[in-house]
Amino acid sequence: MLWIKAFHLIFMVTWFSGLFYLPRLYVYHAETKDAIGNARFKIMERKLYYGITTPGAVITILLGIWLFSANWQTLLQMPWMQLKLGLVFLLVIYHLYLGKLLRDFKHDRNQHGHVFYRWLNEVPVIFLIGIIVLAITGPAMFHTHL
Repeated sequence: MLWIKAFHLIFMVTWFSGLFYLPRLYVYHAETKDAIGNARFKIMERKLYYGITTPGAVITILLGIWLFSANWQTLLQMPWMQLKLGLVFLLVIYHLYLGKLLRDFKHDRNQHGHVFYRWLNEVPVIFLIGIIVLAITGPAMFHTHL
């Protein structure tokens, strides 16, 4: 199980790297006025979302399910785990929203300016802090042992 946990964390880092960088690309893309720059950002965003971020998310979630399945009845009763799973669920929604924005840029339907994307770029920080704090300190904070 330690190997599964290690790879769960490795792919979580991969997932988050994309979640941090993709909105930053959107910031620059929203500021781009030329066709060459527009086309370049579309390629970069597509490769990042489908080649790194989404595979990182899928593998992180599958390994998390594997870890969770070993003791799911006990884990599901723990408040810290319920909170963590809630944050992961919201993170998946955020990930899918970034995919919607990707499609908007792909079809030249972007509705937001660079400031919106600068704020959007901060969202994964909140998820990262919450998920890591709950995973590391949750059992102790809620007096549960794994």
